[in-house]
Amino acid sequence: MRTIDLRGRTLTPAELLAAVPRATAARDEALATAARIVDDVATRGEVALREQAARFDGAEGHAVRVPRAHLDEALATLDPAVRRALEEAIRRVRAASAAQVPDPRVTELEPGARVEQRWRPVRRVGVYVPGGKAVYPSSVVMNVVPAQVAGVGQVALASPPQRDHDGRVHPVILAAAALLGIDEVYAMGGAGAIGAYAHGVESLGLDPVDVISGPGNNFVALAKRVVAGIVGTDSEAGATEILVVADASADPDLVAADLVSQAEHDEQAGAVLVTPSAALADAVAAAVEARASATLHADRVAVALAGPQSAIVLVDDLDAATAFSNAYAPEHLELHLEDPRVDDFVNAGAVFVGPWSPVSLGDYLAGSNHVLPTGGQARYAAGLSASTFLRPQQVIVYDRDALAAVHDDIVALSSAEVLPAHGEAVTARFADREA
Repeated sequence: MRTIDLRGRTLTPAELLAAVPRATAARDEALATAARIVDDVATRGEVALREQAARFDGAEGHAVRVPRAHLDEALATLDPAVRRALEEAIRRVRAASAAQVPDPRVTELEPGARVEQRWRPVRRVGVYVPGGKAVYPSSVVMNVVPAQVAGVGQVALASPPQRDHDGRVHPVILAAAALLGIDEVYAMGGAGAIGAYAHGVESLGLDPVDVISGPGNNFVALAKRVVAGIVGTDSEAGATEILVVADASADPDLVAADLVSQAEHDEQAGAVLVTPSAALADAVAAAVEARASATLHADRVAVALAGPQSAIVLVDDLDAATAFSNAYAPEHLELHLEDPRVDDFVNAGAVFVGPWSPVSLGDYLAGSNHVLPTGGQARYAAGLSASTFLRPQQVIVYDRDALAAVHDDIVALSSAEVLPAHGEAVTARFADREA
């Protein structure tokens, strides 16, 4: 991992943003590629999806729409230990997601003047579950459960076809879908799947969705940007990233373990340590090297840690570390600090506090959602929740007296805006006023 030394410098917000380690060139290239792939699916439908499966996944001749029998078979053969873990994850995420659904609220502005705020679920959701370098049944849970809690009536699921499984979706992902009652599943991956959800594929019986959710690599994340405005999307949950803010009290081996745990996702993964302690930085660097070389996906981890998106950042003090973290706006933020000062860290997808709250906990069984904004979007975007699938809707009910009370104000404002018909639409209801 490279070292970025910001000690002895007072940086403006713009300079902090410039200092943040990001693989921006890779994202720029991914956006152009994603746009081409989405357009191809919009134009050629299933033919394009099959060509993309052969090119990117090494799968040909497979059933793009997964037969129900594949789901039943996968659930019947699921490892009992994995089933128990998935059922517990479902229970925890369902409980936490239920707390995200607001109750209807009625505001009585005066007698006869009422505004009701209610939340309506979208009709149809397309969930994407990655399946390139790893298998993510946990992502099935994290996406489907909040949609179900929100009251979504139709949930479709897509995941890449697996060459090692004769072009089928990975059986553990199918089993997780079956556990949740999902039977509309597609063996399609990457930006092509996002395009299929947005535009529909008639030959597969795939109708366009209203909202697309789910994590993926940068191509998946940026394909969502391409289709934004055609459908709703969650945040651009692209290549994973972790930022650890730590002081001299931190355990360097635990910090290293957490950095490596996220680097194993993908070569594009970002792993960053920010600390005012040079001694801790050196100890973490040594521990990362030892762990990275010994882990199963050592080659993948090495590329991620050596990339421009990963670094050890040295700062003067905790205030500087906090400012850097808020500029970075990480997907996952870990605080290994004597005094965590959680309220100061305002920009993060999810915050993990203390040595007993690793990101891996959030990945699986914390009850929180692991589909989170990446690439700095946590400055303005939220992670996936039941609210992702809900639309706030206002219902306005006024009676005659309540409208009469604001009649003159409406006429005054409509005249000021030179929109007299607005006022006349109200005045017309009170013709008897002139009698």
